[in-house]
Amino acid sequence: MKSATNQQSENPMAKLPSVDYLIQQSAQRFQSTYGLPELTKVVRLVLQEVRQTLLSEASTRSYVDEDYLRCIEQKLTQRAEKKVKAVLNLTGTVLHTNLGRAVLPKEAVDALTLAASEACILEYDLGEGKRGDRDQLIEELLCELTGAEAATVVNNNAAAVFLLLHALSEKKETIISRGELIEIGGSFRIPDIMKRAGVKLVEVGTTNRTHAKDFMEAITPKTAMIMKVHTSNYAVQGFTAHVEDDVLAQIANDHQIAYVVDLGSGNLVDMSLFGLPKEPTPMEALKSGAHLVTFSGDKLLGGPQCGMIVGSKELIAKIKKNPLKRMLRVSKLTLAALEAVLHLYRNPVRLPEKLTVLGQLTRTRENISLQTARIVSHLNPYFEGTNLTISSQDVMSQIGSGSLPIDLLPSSAVVISGKSKSAEKMILRFEKLLRKAAIPVIGRIKEQQLILDLRCLRENQEEILNQTIQKVFQELYPNS
Repeated sequence: MKSATNQQSENPMAKLPSVDYLIQQSAQRFQSTYGLPELTKVVRLVLQEVRQTLLSEASTRSYVDEDYLRCIEQKLTQRAEKKVKAVLNLTGTVLHTNLGRAVLPKEAVDALTLAASEACILEYDLGEGKRGDRDQLIEELLCELTGAEAATVVNNNAAAVFLLLHALSEKKETIISRGELIEIGGSFRIPDIMKRAGVKLVEVGTTNRTHAKDFMEAITPKTAMIMKVHTSNYAVQGFTAHVEDDVLAQIANDHQIAYVVDLGSGNLVDMSLFGLPKEPTPMEALKSGAHLVTFSGDKLLGGPQCGMIVGSKELIAKIKKNPLKRMLRVSKLTLAALEAVLHLYRNPVRLPEKLTVLGQLTRTRENISLQTARIVSHLNPYFEGTNLTISSQDVMSQIGSGSLPIDLLPSSAVVISGKSKSAEKMILRFEKLLRKAAIPVIGRIKEQQLILDLRCLRENQEEILNQTIQKVFQELYPNS
């Protein structure tokens, strides 16, 4: 029978080093970079993982110092890796909510850098030498571009709608067509927002048809406003009827109530000028008599996440006095980026060249196909003799983020497909490994094909895509 001393000496758990010992062994290599608190935490985590491994495997494996140091380095590197990282958006959706929506133009990035790295004007009036209003940074530009009397900015368009309702219609009634009671991503529903804002919702008309008389008959002494919501993320077609802006504005004026329009994904130019489907603009709504218009900054407009309210000076002033305005205000970084983007709209002819989103949306299939052909030609030799093929294919992109839901854009994609049913699992692994690459590549799988739509791929990113696919291929086929 073995003695207790021998049993203890053969027990790998008894050989685990102390936390202090591992810190001493690793401090010279890692402490200056990561700091003592982080190093201590990681050493504890590594020891915990080793302990669990030994227990779960009933293993007699022994670890030497170099094994521990390697595990510590891996854990430190893993924890230091940033969660916000660049990806290649090859999904075919330009304004992808899950991938950050609009990519900002260089001018906005430069403005962000300046605002982040230097003291800058935020709430300071240079002319008067005293405290100012942070909206002053963009109000003049927004009014110039939209024709509004005044403007204010909050952190997104949902906040703009909520603030407007709370400030102007709390404990009162707001009339809206049943066909406009929208829901957008994240379960944002107009009826729920009105309830939270303390507003009584009055629905009129039907899902597909609403008439002017429906609004007029619904007005009571408690009515504060008529609201119109642009259905930017779906379309009702067929036997339909809706009331035009100028008619609703006249009804509101006749009854001395407000008429407000929520455009959702707003834009400041007629998109049809660039060969894209036309969307309503704040300028058109205001010209038709709307008292206030709300819209987003990070969708078709191509700027940072924010929500804008433009229109009547009197109503904007009332909104800005609401305590919620301070809670929903934007930072200097948002204002700096937004101002830079708004300046680009002063020269609409150069917008496709300057505004990243518009450049992505206006790329022709012919242009994208040339890029696709280059990549397929470069990568094709790797796929020869395997159960996968790589080819180019015409596809359709979409704008995304609730913008122009039924309009698609002709595009071109790199497509990886299989020659047999057994290749389907390989395609799934290929897609997973692309997502886990140093610069993740995000595509989509459809009908057992991995589709990489190149609409959003810049020319200087081609080599990144080539190298990433090569590395994934070599991992899947190490003997090829």
